[in-house]
Amino acid sequence: MAKTQAVEHSAPPLPMGGVMSQATTIEASRAVAEVAGAIRVAQEVPRNMQVATTMMREATSQMGLAERAFYKYPRGGQSVTGASIHLARELARCFGNVDYGIVELSRDEERGRSEVKAWAWDMQTNARTSNTFIAPHMRDVRGGAQKITDLRDVYENNANLGARRLREMIFAILPSWFVEEAKERCAATLAHGGGVPLAKRIADAIAGFNAIGVTVDRLEKKVGRPNAQWTDFDVANLGVTYKSIQRGEVTIAAEFPDQPVTADEVLQGAATPPPPAVEPPTTSPATGTAAGPAADAAGDDGWPEVAKPGSGRARNA
Repeated sequence: MAKTQAVEHSAPPLPMGGVMSQATTIEASRAVAEVAGAIRVAQEVPRNMQVATTMMREATSQMGLAERAFYKYPRGGQSVTGASIHLARELARCFGNVDYGIVELSRDEERGRSEVKAWAWDMQTNARTSNTFIAPHMRDVRGGAQKITDLRDVYENNANLGARRLREMIFAILPSWFVEEAKERCAATLAHGGGVPLAKRIADAIAGFNAIGVTVDRLEKKVGRPNAQWTDFDVANLGVTYKSIQRGEVTIAAEFPDQPVTADEVLQGAATPPPPAVEPPTTSPATGTAAGPAADAAGDDGWPEVAKPGSGRARNA
C-alpha cells in the first residue's frame, strides 16, 4: 500500500533592508538541501500511477472535497465556474512527488504593492511552471478599488491572489485526463448528494435559500419547473449558487435578476445562520472552465478564500 505525505510550511522571512541575517542564510541553505533531498527521493521512489489514480478516485467520492471542488463568480453578465484551489491541492497530494507553493518576494509599502510568486514542480519529471506577479494592495468594493494598509488585510489579499495563480500552476503540471476525471467524479458526487434522498435535499435547499431571503417561487423560476419535478442536477446547481452567495462570489440580485432583493431580505439573510444540511453542487462543473492564467493575471477570479502563503509537497511511493 502506498504511503502518502503532505507537508505545508511557510517561506523563510524576507531580509529587511537588503541585509541577510545569519538565520536567513542558514534557512536558505537548509531549503536548498531539502529540495535536493526531495528530488533524490522522487527519482528513487517514482510515483505509482495506479495508486495515484485510486487515491484520486477515492478522494473525489467524498462530499467533503466535492463541496469545495468548484467556484462560481459573475463576469460579463454570466456566471463562470471551474475547479478550485482545494481540488488542485488534493490532486497534487494524490499524484505525488509534487512541490508547490506561494512566496512573497518583496513588499513596497510606499507604492502599495507586493511581488509574489506561485509555482508547481513535478520533481520526478522536472516539469516546472511558475508565475511571478505584482499584487496591488487594493480591494475591489462598490464604487471602485479601495486601498488597504492593515497588515492582516495585505497578507490575506496577497494570499488570495497567489492562490489563484497556484491553482493554475498545479493544474498545468498534472495530466489533463487526471484533472478532468477528478472534476467529473466530484460533479457526480455532488449530484448523488452523499446518499441523501433527493426529496430531503430539495427540502434542505429550499430551507437554505429561504434563510437568506430567497423564496421557493424564485427558485422554481430559476430552475424552470416546480420543486416536485427537480432533479439531482437541479439541486446540484442550486447548491453551487447557494455556496457562492455565502462566500460572496455572487449576489442574490445577480442570480435572481428578475426579482430584486429587498432590504429586509438582505438583512434577514445576513442575520440568519445558514443550515448545515444544504448540499453545494454545480452547474456542470465537469465541463466548466476555470479561469486561465490570463484571467488570473488581471486579478479577476472567483477564488475568495484565504490560502496560507508558503509551500507544500505531496509524495506517494
